[in-house]
Amino acid sequence: MPETLSPKQNFLKGIVKENPVFVMLLGMCPTLGVTTSAFNGLGMGLATLFVLLMSNIVVSLIKSQVPAKVRIPAFIVIIAAFVTVAEMVLEAYIPFLYEQLGIFIPLIVVNCLILGRAEAFASKNNLAVSIVDALGMGAGFVIALTALGATRELLGNGSLFEFRLVPEDASTLILFILPPGAFIALAYLAILFNKLTRKLT
Repeated sequence: MPETLSPKQNFLKGIVKENPVFVMLLGMCPTLGVTTSAFNGLGMGLATLFVLLMSNIVVSLIKSQVPAKVRIPAFIVIIAAFVTVAEMVLEAYIPFLYEQLGIFIPLIVVNCLILGRAEAFASKNNLAVSIVDALGMGAGFVIALTALGATRELLGNGSLFEFRLVPEDASTLILFILPPGAFIALAYLAILFNKLTRKLT
């Protein structure tokens, strides 16, 4: 059944009440794998936002033309096409980010956030509503990955978006740019995010 939220509520739910990372814990593979810096988190978040938006648009437009039996494979093919576009653009125009993100770019295809929104939302709603949903969910994903990357970079390297904020001879918590630090930082950010959003809602 199509949702009856206002456009503003539909957009904000992806950032606050249904944040893909801090609330729904979706897309954990790239969330934990690439967020060693704020720039990496922002880059992966924007690439995912692009794929999510474009796939929602196409799925919403063709939903009545796709037979139920091949719905999921068709959605995966659509998502894979836009992931290929994102990968080629990054490789051509932002090669250093492409190298940093590595295998996690093609893995956007199997990000459960994107397939989940295509199946649970875009395939059941009109184009305008699907676009707003994709923008909200994508923005929530970008914010979460950037915040996690910024936290890990600041604590582990003493810098933010590669601008050094702590003297090089100062001690930093190297743990936070290692894999275990991703879990620790994510846990504390999720706790903080949920406490703040409960007070605001």
